[in-house]
Amino acid sequence: MEASCIRIQFVLNGRPSSAEFTSDTTVLRLIRDVLKLKGTKEGCGVGECGACTVIVDGKAVNSCLMLAAQLDGRAVETIEGLGTPEALHPIQEAFVHGHGVQCGFCTTGLLMSTKALLEENPSPTRADIATAIGGNLCRCTGYHHIFASIEAAAARSSSKD
Repeated sequence: MEASCIRIQFVLNGRPSSAEFTSDTTVLRLIRDVLKLKGTKEGCGVGECGACTVIVDGKAVNSCLMLAAQLDGRAVETIEGLGTPEALHPIQEAFVHGHGVQCGFCTTGLLMSTKALLEENPSPTRADIATAIGGNLCRCTGYHHIFASIEAAAARSSSKD
């Protein structure tokens, strides 16, 4: 059976966008294959690793588990909307300076989970951080530097208030 074609309108990284795709397309496939934004990674494909994390209406979600049609009328943020190589977002700076990045595969998902956390809770406890990144797996850093980077990002954002 062939999937039907769907067209949606949504906000992507602060800009009005539209896309057309088949009804079985996930948000991950929409972002990577249709929109050609390659920063969102596919790790496990079953919602276990967090490499594909994006923000939808302020909440971190696994893009491999969400159908693209569910984005209609919603706001989506990907890593491409977080900062640029010339002007890193403060969260990205904190990860770089805090050595929260090793191979980089999990980093985009961790950054998006961190952004969602800090927008909801600018002064998270270590337990809050653990809960927020609980679905993000990293095989390189052992999490010490990741926690320290998130705490530094929180301190930077609260010092600007």
